Amino acid sequence: MIANIKFAVDQKQLEPRVFAIIQAAGWPIWPLLLASILAVAFIIERSLALRRSKVVPDGLLQSIVAEYRQGGVNEDMIQRVARHSPLGRVLSAGLRNVKSTREAMKESIEEAGRGVTHELERFLTSLGTIASIAPLMGLFGTIVGMIEIFGAQSPATANPQQLAHGISIALYNAGFGILIAIPAMIFYRYFRALVDGFVVEMEQQAIKLVELVHGQRAG
Repeated sequence: MIANIKFAVDQKQLEPRVFAIIQAAGWPIWPLLLASILAVAFIIERSLALRRSKVVPDGLLQSIVAEYRQGGVNEDMIQRVARHSPLGRVLSAGLRNVKSTREAMKESIEEAGRGVTHELERFLTSLGTIASIAPLMGLFGTIVGMIEIFGAQSPATANPQQLAHGISIALYNAGFGILIAIPAMIFYRYFRALVDGFVVEMEQQAIKLVELVHGQRAG
């Protein structure tokens, strides 16, 4: 009970501070706030979409091979596999061409793999862009703050309030730009490595399917 009351009090004290920081940072902070919201949205969306169990589920290839050996390939099986996961889309492309030559089957799998890879990389370019431009946006805010500082100076008099406002704009925007860029870049590189790993694994499983179907592997 006491901890909940303390948390509520701290939260009430924190909200005015946040608004005060935003006000002190000036208008250049708003593009940075928008960039931070987009970065968080992209990170959450990709974290959910790039789960291993959703992209390359375990046991899919084995179940496909077992079903193929029992009853061959039919359209219902192909559609079911394609809807299963990104890996299923790649393998279903091979199943559609299971009666073709080995080379034709591999070409269809590679074509489907390019489409799946593009889907897995969705929003990663945008996240990388935010990681790259956030420090530049912060630098722009710093320049605006420097303009405010120099505008506060004159041969006759100086305006301390305008000088302090200019310093706040310069420092808050620079710091916030770096604060956005660091986690955005970390997650961008993490997701890129994750996608690359998934693509390699899908390629390996697709090759196994081709070789099993054409009798070059026992299973």
